[in-house]
Formats: sequence, structure tokens, C-alpha cells
Amino acid sequence: MPLKYIFVSGGVISGLGKGISSASIAFLLKSAGYRVTLVKCENYLNIDAGTINPIEHGDPFLCEDGTEADMDIGTYEKFLDKDMHRHNFVTMGQVYKTVIDRERRFEYNGEDVEAIPHITNEITERINEAAEKDNAEIVIIELGGTVGEYQNLFYYEASRILTLKNRGDVLHVHVSYLPTPLHLGEPKTKPTQQSVRWLNSAGIQPDFIIARSEKPLDKRRRDRFSLFCNMRPEDIISSPDAKTVYEVPLQFQEQNLLEKICEKLSLAYREPNLSNWSNLIQKIKSPKKHKITIAIVGKYFATGAYQLRDSYAALMDALDHASWSVDAEIKTLWVDAENVEKNGIEKYAKNIDGLIVPIGWGERGAEGMIIAAGFAREQKIPYLGLCYGLQLAAISFARDVIGWQDANTEENNRNTEHPVIHLMPAQEEIMKRRAYGGTMRLGTWQAIVKKETRAWKAYEKHKSFIDINRGLTAERHRHRYEFNDKFLKDFEEKGLIISARSVVENLAEIGELPENVHPFYLGTQGHPEYKSRPLSPHPLFLEFLEACIKNKK
Repeated sequence: MPLKYIFVSGGVISGLGKGISSASIAFLLKSAGYRVTLVKCENYLNIDAGTINPIEHGDPFLCEDGTEADMDIGTYEKFLDKDMHRHNFVTMGQVYKTVIDRERRFEYNGEDVEAIPHITNEITERINEAAEKDNAEIVIIELGGTVGEYQNLFYYEASRILTLKNRGDVLHVHVSYLPTPLHLGEPKTKPTQQSVRWLNSAGIQPDFIIARSEKPLDKRRRDRFSLFCNMRPEDIISSPDAKTVYEVPLQFQEQNLLEKICEKLSLAYREPNLSNWSNLIQKIKSPKKHKITIAIVGKYFATGAYQLRDSYAALMDALDHASWSVDAEIKTLWVDAENVEKNGIEKYAKNIDGLIVPIGWGERGAEGMIIAAGFAREQKIPYLGLCYGLQLAAISFARDVIGWQDANTEENNRNTEHPVIHLMPAQEEIMKRRAYGGTMRLGTWQAIVKKETRAWKAYEKHKSFIDINRGLTAERHRHRYEFNDKFLKDFEEKGLIISARSVVENLAEIGELPENVHPFYLGTQGHPEYKSRPLSPHPLFLEFLEACIKNKK
């Protein structure tokens, strides 16, 4: 069977659900027994997402192999229950750099190197490479941004050329938005009509339109699309707002999208097995037994006058996954760490059942996070620290329990006499060269979990994300600074337990307080939020929420 390609583009606005649509189509094809992979094509000139402020482009998603990617890569993993890798993520920066490096090595044999065909050929090669590495029969390519932007022009040109060379084996799905102005009360198709015109001007006629809207599409809107976009009404797929994004594959299946895709690609239609997924949706929608409130004290919430969920997308997803399993409805309070510095934590933490300090870097807001970590420890509020949240909890412990008032991380104070968090020796030279991109401790690292600790009990209880016989877990990492073992004895004498250490360098991975001292106080240097999936929530999140439920009682 020749390789099949499905391109997914977007129109009208960004962030309307191309990643969800791409993942949903992939999920249906996989559920029908086809071997599928995905590729995300990003417009920016960054080599990866690692150096981008999360407020600018959302929470970078961290892969097993250390790739710092767009958060849509995380969506693919969650829907397919499959790890994504470096070859599943393409940026225009990667493409340009590869072509220019080849030109410098005279690999084009004296040709004048041009955008077309050299840039478009490189894009096509990367798409085919991903399909080959993942042994895929069908590759789904999500084109970043929206049609009509100059930044993604070459992706669309690569799509056009591929379609021309592989007639019958390429589909184009266009995801677009139907706004419903309040003063009119009806969804308007004109923005999508204009979006399809842009697509047509690039030499591409969509095979399907996925119409994002607040409510389901009606016959009149389908007929308008059919008339002005040169399409069959049945190829307009309605995608109204859903209670959960995981419901989208079922929306598509109800409209026979999988069958229509198979028909257009000359594939045998197979009924997808959706039983586990349908049970998940039922569980998500059902009334919850428990209601808990969790404060998240972070530093990447604000974007102008608005707050941005995407800055901590993986964390929010991991909380959702675990909440469905423990039958709890979560109310999250987003607390700006800088406000905690100014006003204290008490006014932001009234009647909370748990507290999280998530990923972060640098001095801004750090003192507010330290205050929050100390508050949770003193008030016996369940606490989960993620990466920076572990480091700042250690600083809080050093200051309040051990008595080192100047304790800090070298990241924020190079002159402290008690650098309880210090720069990894291997990172010293890297920092001197300002080689920031892709140089942290990245990807999956194995650790040995100490038995009879809270961390061990969490992994053992849920029998996931750990090799019980060897006591090995493997979490994803993204950081430069580590717990300083020079001060380990002082911490242990005051009751802090290092409950997991890395296999390779014997670095502290998880720190916790004993169960007889605190209902749940744990920080991890790794990022369990990046490994959580809807059907397999992470044990540390499950145990944290269980502790929050008990705390509320």
C-alpha cells in the first residue's frame, strides 16, 4: 500500500483545535487497525520550543528523547497512547538550518539554493522520514498557524507538490471557525469562505472542512459551505464545543468521518474499537463524588489583561486525568507568585484542599513560590512540587526548619552561603557559552525509588510507570539545577527524605516528608505531568488528589 498523507490546516484564528482534530483523526484510524503517525509543522525559526516563553506559545511539551516540542505533540501522545519523538516535530528553523548547512558543505553541487524546491523538498523528506521511522501506513501532518500567513507558505507549497505527485493518496482537512456574533445570534460562514479562498489560491482544494463552532452545524450552514467552497455538504464536519476534547473523536465518528476518509484514500473501512474511549467519556461526564479546590502558584499565568491556561497545559491535563480516576471535580485557583510576594499567601489560599508549585525558571516570583511551599508545609496542606516546585520547597525547608535564612538556589543568588540548589557541574561550561537551546538535562532518566516511602507506595499501589522488581521509574526531565548533596545530612537530620535517586549520576529525584509528619508533601525533579494520559493517570497525581480529598474531609 502506498503511504497515505492527510494534511490538516487551520483558518480564521489560531488555537481553534487543529491539534485536537489531527489527533482525533489519527485516533480513529488507529482504532480501526491502521498504523498511524503524526507530524507537527511549526512556523517559527526556533529550532525547538525550549527557548520560547510559555506565555508566548504555551507550555512546551517534553518528549521521551528530550525533544522540547509544541504542546500539540502532547495531545498526540494522549490520544494515541504512543510516545512522540524528534522526527514528529518540525520547525521552519530546523528546515532552514538544514538547507543552509548542506549548502555550506557543497552538498547541492553548486546549484543556486532556493526556497522551491530545496525548502519544500526538505519538508517532504522530514514527513516521509517520520512515516518510515514510525512504520506508518498513514501520516497526518498538522500545519501550524492559519492559512494566508507568510510564515507557513512553504508548508502549503510542500502539501501542494505532494498532492500533485501522489494523486489519490493525499487528503487535505481544513479546520476553521464559525463565529456567532451575539447581536446576530447565528454562526457566520463568511470567514471560512475567505479562508478556503486563501487555500485555493495556494493551489489546494480541501477534501473536508471541520467547522468549529459553539453549537452544532445546521443544514443551512452546510449548504452555504457547499455552494461557496465547492464541496459536498456531507464533507462538512461539525465540531461544536464539547465538555472535553476527548469527546471529539466520537463526534467525528457519529458523522462517519472515518468511513469518508477511507473512501477517499481507497482504504478498506474497518469499524473502530471505541469501547474504552466511550467508557472514559462517560466517566468524565458523570457527576463527581468529591469536590476539591487546588491552588497553583506559578509565574506564567498573565498575558496582558488575561490569564493563560496553556502556560501549564500538561499540568492541567494531568490533573484532569487523575481527577476522573478518583471521582473528583477540581476547582483550580491560579495564583500569581508575584502577588504572593507582595501580599502573602493567606488571602489566595482560603479553603484550599491542596497546593501545587509547578515548573519555572529565574528569580521573578520565586520568593512567592517559596512562601507558598512553606505555607503548605506548616498548615499541613497536601503539596506537590514539580521541578522548580521541588527546588523551592527545599529552600523553604532550609530556611524555616534548618534555620539557614540565606538558603537559595544559585540560579537566583550566586553568593548565598547555603546553595541548597546548585548548577550541575556539566552545565557550567554550557552557561558560560550561553548555549541555552537544548542543553538542559532533557528527556527520560531512570531513578531508583526507595522502598516504604510515599513515592514508592504511590508507584506500587497503581502498578504503573515503574519496574516494581527493580524499583526503577523513568520520568522526563527539563532542568539545569539540582539538589546539592553537600547539605543532604542536614536535611535528613531535620526529617526530609530523598525517596528517589537517578541511576546515572545518583542525583536527588524526589524529596518528601514522612506520612506521620505531613498528610502529603512531595516534590519531584522530574515531570510526571508529561507522562500522564487519559487512560493511565500518573500515580503521583493520583495520590496527591487522594490526599486532597482526605484533607477536605
